[in-house]
Amino acid sequence: MRSTLSFLLFILFLAIRGSIADAAEKRDEIRLWPNTAPGEKDKLGPEQDMTKPNEGLVAGKRVIRLGNVSDPTLTYYPAPAGNDTGCAVLVCPGGAYHILAMDLEGTEVCEWLNSIGVSAILLKYRVPARKDQPRYAAPLQDAQRALSVVRSRAGEGKMKHLGILGFSAGGHLAAVTSSQYEKRTYESIDEADRQSCRPDFTVLIYPAYLTDKAEPTKLAPELTITPKTPPTFLLQTQDDGVGVWNAMGYGLALERAKVPFEMHIYPKGGHGYGLRPTERPVTLWPKQVEVWMKQLGVLGAR
Repeated sequence: MRSTLSFLLFILFLAIRGSIADAAEKRDEIRLWPNTAPGEKDKLGPEQDMTKPNEGLVAGKRVIRLGNVSDPTLTYYPAPAGNDTGCAVLVCPGGAYHILAMDLEGTEVCEWLNSIGVSAILLKYRVPARKDQPRYAAPLQDAQRALSVVRSRAGEGKMKHLGILGFSAGGHLAAVTSSQYEKRTYESIDEADRQSCRPDFTVLIYPAYLTDKAEPTKLAPELTITPKTPPTFLLQTQDDGVGVWNAMGYGLALERAKVPFEMHIYPKGGHGYGLRPTERPVTLWPKQVEVWMKQLGVLGAR
């Protein structure tokens, strides 16, 4: 009887401990739009992880490939108390505007940003691309709305700088958002939309779709670089399948407009590595971004 009771108590302890751990992992997640997202008509299947067993491992680990997103959200990762620099970053995972690499280019990136005293906001934007629209159209609405919502919810004086960071297609989204901020691509719906949707700085990691394939020094038509374009960090490799000219062409446009930028080009590394470390030096990019942010002056005293 005593052994049975002890076993039951042990099971209860594990259940309670699991519940506590689950609660600790929960993050504040808010719906981006109070009602249906603007122009949302497509009927999708259920939102779910599309990854198949053993598909596309990165650094020996699986990747969450989230698909059928029609209800975009923000998930808040606050900087740890006592280590808050007053800087925040909106994180845009990639996935060819078809899925979202939610851990590789999302949650793991948010946790790294927290480690350097930066609050992170993970944007779950709409995918796949909507029919008869530019592939970035719905995601751009989500990104513009996200920046305004974050600013509207920031405590007075607590958030001094708000940047945007994107990977692959998310890099394209970050670049378009950094280009199209003077006019929203949707009708304002509430007080949050009175806040600016211009990022203070931009980080593009192996960005895609930035340049014309036929003329690699020519930017995609949705991108307009002016002297008001936010300071930008660019990273790509020469063997990246989407083309190294995405970063180089964008950097050339920034130079012509006299926009401060930093660019790192590596010979090897491919595409889609996130920040999971490998033997390739390109995966040291998080430290380079941290140094750049310090030099930019957006990482305040901790």
